[in-house]
Amino acid sequence: MVSMKMIAAKCNVSVATVSKALNDQNDISEDTKERIRQAAKELGYVPNVIARSLKTNRSYNIGVLFEEEAGCGLTHEYFAGVLNGIKNQVEKQRYDLTFINSSFEDKEMTYLDHVRYRNFDGVVIVCCNDFEASRPQELMRSDIPVVTVDYVHQNCTAVLSNNVKGMEELLRYIYSQGHRKVAYIHGQKNSYVTRERLAAFYRTAQELNLKVPEEYVREAVYMETQRAAEETRALLELENPPTCIIYPDDMALIGGRNVITERGMRIPEDISIAGYDGVRMSQLLHPKLTTIRQDTERIGREAASRLIQSIETPKTALVERVVIEGELLTGQSVGRLL
Repeated sequence: MVSMKMIAAKCNVSVATVSKALNDQNDISEDTKERIRQAAKELGYVPNVIARSLKTNRSYNIGVLFEEEAGCGLTHEYFAGVLNGIKNQVEKQRYDLTFINSSFEDKEMTYLDHVRYRNFDGVVIVCCNDFEASRPQELMRSDIPVVTVDYVHQNCTAVLSNNVKGMEELLRYIYSQGHRKVAYIHGQKNSYVTRERLAAFYRTAQELNLKVPEEYVREAVYMETQRAAEETRALLELENPPTCIIYPDDMALIGGRNVITERGMRIPEDISIAGYDGVRMSQLLHPKLTTIRQDTERIGREAASRLIQSIETPKTALVERVVIEGELLTGQSVGRLL
């Protein structure tokens, strides 16, 4: 078996320097790191995980909590992008990734029980059906390092899209296209993301002197098409229907789009629509959707990086809000009114 001592001899450095290079520490140069990594690769070095764990008192295993009620699971592009970013960063820093569950050997466990049973070093909460429920709250209040995605808790660093700026840019663009009757079908009100986007929608409307009747603002479910379809139908049947509808996300928008086309209406000639997330599908539809693209890969990388930083240097760890910017994709689904 290849040892660090053999790598040190090949590179003419100390074993300590090899260890620092392989652990990506900052007190040696990048050139030295690269030379040592290349030598380790050529020699076929594989780190002894058990010895590493005993030495550092860590498992080098990160837990991921991922549960969503729409049933899309890992097939949903937004979450797939976030999880891929987490995976890439975790592997880069030589950790493993394991999903958390609440059932083991036919016994119910809390999230915290499972985290402790598996000896996870920390947890990224990517998605949770109800962040306010007792099980996720117990985990977030514990002494286990936790980073959340799109949810703010006083005990955890949060990585979030800039939902306020995204909604503001989206509504301002719709307004610039001449629309003065804009409806918003938002996601669940108990969601932190919804609260931010809804507040930004109302605030921007106020700044634009855009009147928003109560019946123009409706609730659906993220990533679920049926409720979005029902609310779209209700909006179109109003005596004074909107000229543009904003949806909770690109997936839910499909439900509304189906209702619109079934009624023989054209997008954007008869009505305009806009989504959120900027998933690949949104730009394959005809017409291309107007939407906000979220940088899911970066969200995932930042969440993993911040978590590992708090695991490896706990004395310097701060509870932070890390905001990731999105991008407006103007698409073709919001038409210009004369």
